[in-house]
Amino acid sequence: MSIVILDFGSQYTPLIARRLRELRVYSVVLPGTSPVEEICTQEPQALIFSGGPASVFDSDAPLPDPRVYDLDIPILGICYGMYLLAQHFEGQMKQIGRREYGKALLTHCEGPLFAGFPGETQVWMSHSGTVTALPSGWRVVAATKENPVAAIECPDARYFGVQFHPEVVHTVEGRLMLENFLQAMKIPRDWVPEHTLELLVREVKEKVGSGRVLLALSGGVDSSTLALLLAHAGIEHIAVFVDHGLLRQGERAEVEQALHALGVNVITVDAAGQFIQALQDVWDPEEKRKIIGQEFITVLEEKAREYGPFQFLAQGTLYPDVIESAGGAGTASIKSHHNVGGLPKELVFKLLEPLRFLFKDEVRELARLLGLPDAIRLRHPFPGPGLAIRILGEVTQEKLEVLRQADAIFIEALRMTNLYQDVWQALAVLTPWHSVGVMGDERHYGYVLALRAVTGVDGMTADWARLPAEFLDKVARKITCQVPEVGRVVYDITSKPPATIEWE
Repeated sequence: MSIVILDFGSQYTPLIARRLRELRVYSVVLPGTSPVEEICTQEPQALIFSGGPASVFDSDAPLPDPRVYDLDIPILGICYGMYLLAQHFEGQMKQIGRREYGKALLTHCEGPLFAGFPGETQVWMSHSGTVTALPSGWRVVAATKENPVAAIECPDARYFGVQFHPEVVHTVEGRLMLENFLQAMKIPRDWVPEHTLELLVREVKEKVGSGRVLLALSGGVDSSTLALLLAHAGIEHIAVFVDHGLLRQGERAEVEQALHALGVNVITVDAAGQFIQALQDVWDPEEKRKIIGQEFITVLEEKAREYGPFQFLAQGTLYPDVIESAGGAGTASIKSHHNVGGLPKELVFKLLEPLRFLFKDEVRELARLLGLPDAIRLRHPFPGPGLAIRILGEVTQEKLEVLRQADAIFIEALRMTNLYQDVWQALAVLTPWHSVGVMGDERHYGYVLALRAVTGVDGMTADWARLPAEFLDKVARKITCQVPEVGRVVYDITSKPPATIEWE
């Protein structure tokens, strides 16, 4: 059972799924034009039409399968989704000639969607049209100063449309509105970690049967949790940890010690030379990711022949990886992940990705139930392609050593000052640029190194961490003193969106 979010291209669509998960309801994102047969495989209890950049007046505007209205389940339309509802039920709309974007005050709130709302509340608008005539029997249930039709409701209060985005934090009572929708539609809120674990164990057992699994282990929380999940489900597997030479300082030893202590059967493969050679003269980040994905498969296939046979390749792919790599209707892929877009199309294994519909914090809760120590469970995320995508431009052994040292100084300083758990992810990025400076009364021409730290919950959105200036000053001084190849340190103050967390 789920709520299916039909994605019509809004940058905020993943946030809708995120907010529903926070309210303990399983949600899944599908392309807006998905056929009703595909939608029904998710056993939807309700649908949400997302926003999007298109206009219902466009001849090629993406539309839902009209049969979704025959499912007789509640529908909430957000922004463009509200227009779709109004259009289908023969309301009238027009372009307003200007875009209403940003904060607005919602007034005259009534109906089940707005139970418990104050007289006025701030919402986040992003639209360029308005409903001028309601469908027959529908009513207006909220307005703003600029827009007299900010929310609408059908006669039997089963279909709702809102002009604003309840999923973003700028809509102050957005969570309450989504909670009201769930309550009014009598949708159970039972998506809890224990239930998730039970479902995943059942799913893995049904899919694998008596087969054997080769697990691609990175040592992070995702693949480590997957290793424990397979063991918990009684699935025969071997975990292969590929040291591709792109790991952080001391990471190989840390991963091996931690997972051996948990009883995980880890086989480490030293393939650093192979990966770095394959990345020679490669600058394009997407090409890097795809090369790394291909080299991973090459190594894993070798180990499969040595220890096989295996029928499945297991990966710790998460939902943000899937969303960012695939996109929905009207959206472009942001980047390929080596777990998703970086793998070759023809594999000798069947892919096993039981975590692919979970967010990072949900995986951490699952890891807690499975007994994963906090030292691994609460580690900052680290990309599968490793430091290759934190070195802008060509990857060389010299650059890797420079970045490892600088990154280790930054992370250790965060730990020593008890700031590590205050940020969701922290990293150093080695740029291809050099900057003139002075060291020891001599002209120095060193790398520009960027530090980045963000706060967030799941990586779909993030804000730059307001680390103390004194802390950044000490870190920058230590890096330039201990890593002489670095001549200048800068701090990234860009949120996601518009940026991504990683630079490549």
